[in-house]
Amino acid sequence: MARVLVLYYSAYGHIEAMAHAVAEGARSEGATVDIKRVPDLVPEEVARNSHYKLTQVAPLAKPEDLEKYDAIIVGVGTRYGRMASQMANFLDQTGALWARGALHGKVGGAFTSTASQHGGQETTLFSIITNLMHLGMVIVGLDYGYSGLVRMDEVTGCTPYGATTLTGGDGSRQPTHNELEGARYQGGRIAQTAKKLHG
Repeated sequence: MARVLVLYYSAYGHIEAMAHAVAEGARSEGATVDIKRVPDLVPEEVARNSHYKLTQVAPLAKPEDLEKYDAIIVGVGTRYGRMASQMANFLDQTGALWARGALHGKVGGAFTSTASQHGGQETTLFSIITNLMHLGMVIVGLDYGYSGLVRMDEVTGCTPYGATTLTGGDGSRQPTHNELEGARYQGGRIAQTAKKLHG
């Protein structure tokens, strides 16, 4: 049975919702799944005044946790076309794992959110994927077996490089059915691949 970690950072709850969908997809393929988040870097007062979602129940991850899993799926919102600094800071602490090759051959994937349709979803996904590849991981995206990738009847996220959602400039837009289904599909694909490689 594959062990999967869904590792995320979510300021306003959009990525948190996507993380739960990714986890559902992985569990549907028989994987054991943990959902963990990375610490925030801003003082609580700043987070509160910025209306961050402070009620997230996922436990905080430590870099050394990563080697316990067969697959790691990383989700984080976009900041100027790249991953938010909270996740970058966490991944910067994995040097000891890199030096030992502790994550070589594990399966990795990425998901993200942006405020607008052209807000840097794909560059953010690649900024995550680049880190995972340097750690020696095998990357699984959101393949075209998920038909929601080619929908043209609604504004939607989802890219072949990973599941995505759009939040709107004020954060009021929540992940849609299509976006959550894309996240579930990707989670399932990653769990399937991890089972084949490590089962």
